[in-house]
Amino acid sequence: MLTCREQVALSSDYLDGQLTFGERLLMRHHLMFCSDCRRFIRQMRLMQATLRVLPEPPMAEIDELAERLAAEHTRKP
Repeated sequence: MLTCREQVALSSDYLDGQLTFGERLLMRHHLMFCSDCRRFIRQMRLMQATLRVLPEPPMAEIDELAERLAAEHTRKP
């Protein structure tokens, strides 16, 4: 059985469907017995769903903001 630490390390790949059959079985086995990790996976799924519905920011604005922040950072002593 996986430890909680191993489960957390594999959770993104699990949710993205990138685990092997054996890894998926180990993950599901752990989730059957660990309520904390089940909660963690539910939170990760909720986060993924929330991120999917957020609008994509215009890239030009992000580049401009990054340049302004870099300029301010270099001006400060």
